[in-house]
Amino acid sequence: MTTVDVVQPRVSPVVAVRNTLTLAWRTLVSIKHNPFELLDFSVQPIMFLVLFTYVFGGAISGSTSHYLAFGLPGIIVQNMLFATLNTGVGLNTDISKGVFDRLRSLPISRWSPLSGRIVADLVKQAWAITLLLVVGTILGFRIATGPGEVLITYGLLLVFGFAASWLSVLVAMLVNEPEKVQIFGFVLLFPLTFASNAFAPTATMPGWLQAWVKVNPVSILADAVRALLGGGATGTPVTQSLVWAAILLVVFAPLSVWAFRRRV
Repeated sequence: MTTVDVVQPRVSPVVAVRNTLTLAWRTLVSIKHNPFELLDFSVQPIMFLVLFTYVFGGAISGSTSHYLAFGLPGIIVQNMLFATLNTGVGLNTDISKGVFDRLRSLPISRWSPLSGRIVADLVKQAWAITLLLVVGTILGFRIATGPGEVLITYGLLLVFGFAASWLSVLVAMLVNEPEKVQIFGFVLLFPLTFASNAFAPTATMPGWLQAWVKVNPVSILADAVRALLGGGATGTPVTQSLVWAAILLVVFAPLSVWAFRRRV
């Protein structure tokens, strides 16, 4: 008589975290065999930084050095949000190639395939933040605060990136092609990031647009990063950024898991 092991539908939180880290490591190891995976987290951020600084910097702030103090935090935020699309594209590709059909047969938590990919991409995001800060320093940007504020900046950006990634994951679960994830993401993220104070001061915009810019979570996060790196009051923008991150996580993480279970 053959004994069939029954896979438990739920695992403990500790095991779920371990599953997440294992799957995250699986994604990161692939960089060794395909270094081009880091291009989106390396070349594109530098291009945005150099182009915005030298094309718009003088017109907006009078000099590139003054613009860097304002624009670099916004570019970091913008790059972080656009990088979340890589999470959705990667997950959609894995599903299309049948990777999740194999994972489904394993006794792992139902959300670890999703969170594992997000955690791996957060490591890449940390690399992109560091790269932008290094290149920005070469161009003339100067951090006016201490190491503690810099670490808080990393933490805040990665927490917000983790929360925002679940929106990309949800889209990836609902569409059938990776290209559609990118299309939807650009349609949503372009107006969200450019209709903010990430690249230009709010005061330079029309009054009707200023009302939106002031409550735009991208503007709030950019202000928090500016305060943390350049000095200034950090309490309000940091707190509001964390509130927005909590909202994104509470709304889109459960929806992503639900869509994932229906998809696979």
